[in-house]
Amino acid sequence: MYRQDNLAAALLMIIAMAAFAVEDLFLKSTAMSMSPGQVTSMTGAAGAVIFSLAARARGQPTFSRKFLSAPVILRNLSEAGAAMLYMSALALIPLTLNVAILQASPLVTTMGAALVLGERVGWRRWSAIGLGFAGVLVILQPAGEGFRPPALLTVGCVIVLAIRDLVTRAMPGDVGTLQLTTWAYASLVPAGWLLMLMDGSRAVAPEPWQWAALAVALVSGIAGYYTITLSLRMGEISVVTPLRYTRLVFSAGLAMLFLAERPDHAVIAGSAIVVLSGIYTFWREARSVRQRAKAFHTARRNV
Repeated sequence: MYRQDNLAAALLMIIAMAAFAVEDLFLKSTAMSMSPGQVTSMTGAAGAVIFSLAARARGQPTFSRKFLSAPVILRNLSEAGAAMLYMSALALIPLTLNVAILQASPLVTTMGAALVLGERVGWRRWSAIGLGFAGVLVILQPAGEGFRPPALLTVGCVIVLAIRDLVTRAMPGDVGTLQLTTWAYASLVPAGWLLMLMDGSRAVAPEPWQWAALAVALVSGIAGYYTITLSLRMGEISVVTPLRYTRLVFSAGLAMLFLAERPDHAVIAGSAIVVLSGIYTFWREARSVRQRAKAFHTARRNV
């Protein structure tokens, strides 16, 4: 049982976003010097081993019939597809641009929850979603000179991640988080092989610095996963979730320091629109939850 502490949870969320930003930086450095498919496979294999050991330590078997259930299979396919798209984009476009587009993922998930799962989304949140998509267009500059076609890979990644998140909501309750994470990492291994087959690349023996970069990326990713899990368990969703957008700040800072990236005005303006739209969406959702809870308790008192 975790103690409710919004301040500690907020700090943990910020630490998690910093860890993910570090992971992105080192993944990009290796994906630019090695096949993105090989990086995907190696990361997936290492992560699967680590989380498999953690699952076994918690009494959660790595191999289970639950793995063959339709929601789990679809989630793993979504995880693999998102990794293929994201790793390819990391190798081709600036890190800041990549992460900026990725911030639209919660908006797409909210839209999918309304259209697919029938969740109630009012006109204000629909307006915020529309404004967020407009922000993505500002970032992409599809009709301008700054348009980078590979950025569409990240757009595809955002859509696939939304599918993954929606499927996760339909996941059987008896499937452990560590089991899901193990299977998700394992799915990256064949995804990487497929990516190498598609781009015609071959696996090579990594150089020492590439091994080191992959190790830092793996440790950062696991640290981010652990701290974000703690954050979501300790704090209110409405408090900690908007802090996910700090990942963009960390990524932009690291990209400027180590990759000499300088985001243009369109990326900065579009990112601001997407972030503000997302924060407003989270705020409206949290307010709706509180109102429904208040109405429920009022109705019970009147019975």
